[in-house]
Amino acid sequence: MPEIYVDGDACPVKEEVLRVATRHELVVHMVSQQWLKLGTSSPRVRVVVVAKGTDSADNWIVEHIQAGDIVVTADILLAGRCLEVGARAIGPAGKPFDADSIGMAIAMRELMANLRDIGQMVGQSSAFTRQDRSRFLGALENAVQASLRGK
Repeated sequence: MPEIYVDGDACPVKEEVLRVATRHELVVHMVSQQWLKLGTSSPRVRVVVVAKGTDSADNWIVEHIQAGDIVVTADILLAGRCLEVGARAIGPAGKPFDADSIGMAIAMRELMANLRDIGQMVGQSSAFTRQDRSRFLGALENAVQASLRGK
């Protein structure tokens, strides 16, 4: 059975992950640098608190995730690392990452960082919407179904 790994510190779709995981009786690892109060006492939900530090949650996930598992993260580099081991990766807004899209996503991330560094781009990302939440639920359900079929 696939397991779901959540890069949990700033994840806006924790409840949605728990809902889908409960429906399919999957184990969920909520990984963060602080304790997360989730409102569930399911033995299938494991809260993992890692030491504070750059990439400590990402590193824990990469060390434990396996082919066929699913990671939920907004971190494009973490998504890429998980894809390398054969896992599936989904952003919180419902964007699935795959071998075809991850290279462009990483390149865009670098471009945007460079533009911010030289002052050509300022501002924040757009607000998380109900449509993002709905798109995420569909993408996670599709990823779970594909993992269960072994595709």
